[in-house]
Amino acid sequence: MGVTAHRGAAATAAAAGPPAAGEPLLGIGAAAERAGVSERALRYYQQLGLLVPACTPGGLRRYSEEDLARVARIRELQTLLGLNLDEIAVVLRNEDRIAQIRLSYRDERTSDEERWRLTRECLSLQEDLRATVEAKRIALDGFLADLDARIQRGRDLLASQPRPVTGQQDDEEPASPGGDR
Repeated sequence: MGVTAHRGAAATAAAAGPPAAGEPLLGIGAAAERAGVSERALRYYQQLGLLVPACTPGGLRRYSEEDLARVARIRELQTLLGLNLDEIAVVLRNEDRIAQIRLSYRDERTSDEERWRLTRECLSLQEDLRATVEAKRIALDGFLADLDARIQRGRDLLASQPRPVTGQQDDEEPASPGGDR
């Protein structure tokens, strides 16, 4: 994925509109501190289209509570699921579209046929999101299986060798090679 997906995420985020009138907006320093990220990270998220803060006529970025919640979601997807920023752009774009679908679905002017189409689109987006998470889970399962195999080989090696006589007591484990205890 690349620039096209990022533009899509930016367009979707921009479609949410400007912050509500009277909503307090934060400068980049205060927003970065509140969000627990660097100013550089906020600029980078904006560059990728993951975040679209309001701007003053002079071009200064101003961040709303919604922007801070979006940064928290980005960080959650990075830390909890281990998604990279390209994958996060897809997830956010899908989540934004699902939110738009909900609004359209609830609109009394929406026909039954359109509600069916919206439900079908929502289901497809949910399936795409699940596939993204499933791919990460499979990768993690493979990584864990590899670690388990390495651990077992280490245990087998220890079991096949006589324990050297040292000055340590029997219940003490020697420091493992290549790592901390």
